[in-house]
Amino acid sequence: MPKAAIFDLDGTLLDSVDLHAMAWHEAMVKFGHDVSLEQVRSQIGKGGDKLIPAFLSDDERSDHGKELDAWRGERFKAQYLPMVQPFSAVPNLLQRAREAGLRVATASSAKKDELQKYLDIAGIAKLVDVSVSSEDVDESKPEPDVFEAVLKKLAIDGGSAIAIGDSPYDAQAASKVRIRTIGVLCGGFKEEELRAAGCAEIFHAPAALLTQFERSILSAPRGR
Repeated sequence: MPKAAIFDLDGTLLDSVDLHAMAWHEAMVKFGHDVSLEQVRSQIGKGGDKLIPAFLSDDERSDHGKELDAWRGERFKAQYLPMVQPFSAVPNLLQRAREAGLRVATASSAKKDELQKYLDIAGIAKLVDVSVSSEDVDESKPEPDVFEAVLKKLAIDGGSAIAIGDSPYDAQAASKVRIRTIGVLCGGFKEEELRAAGCAEIFHAPAALLTQFERSILSAPRGR
């Protein structure tokens, strides 16, 4: 049986992907970059250390990359964070995982100062055993650092955990440390994108995973 469930936050437990995309888009435009909202949205799930290089050259990053990232962060907190809402049944899903004997963790590309607010918004602060943010590691998803940090805190190996995420970057990062991933479609990525990235199962949203919990790899014997 799995020993832990490791949840992503943005787009998985929280309906926040479009809000992040808008903040990033505004930051790109403010600093003179012709990047569309759709282009930015396709990168949500990565931390700023991976998202910014997708659009800025080395010279541009050296010149104003940190300022762009800082402006984006302040813009998100001031304008968009108050609009973030959890998807339905999120606390119920985490409680069900705990009842199944799983330890519960979050592995997010969010910054540390956003993380506690996210846990409070989702109503899960008391249900999470371990949390890791992008600032606890050297590189964000799709590198595996956040998952490595969670596994270390939980003192388990990757084969004993299941990740739950909405983006291909979650699955790519998790697979690098032998963690299987359940994909959810509520973050806006297509099912074929999640399966191509390595997701073992796909559900529409946390509520759907909750209703089919017993049939998922969260409760299945190892080797299913």
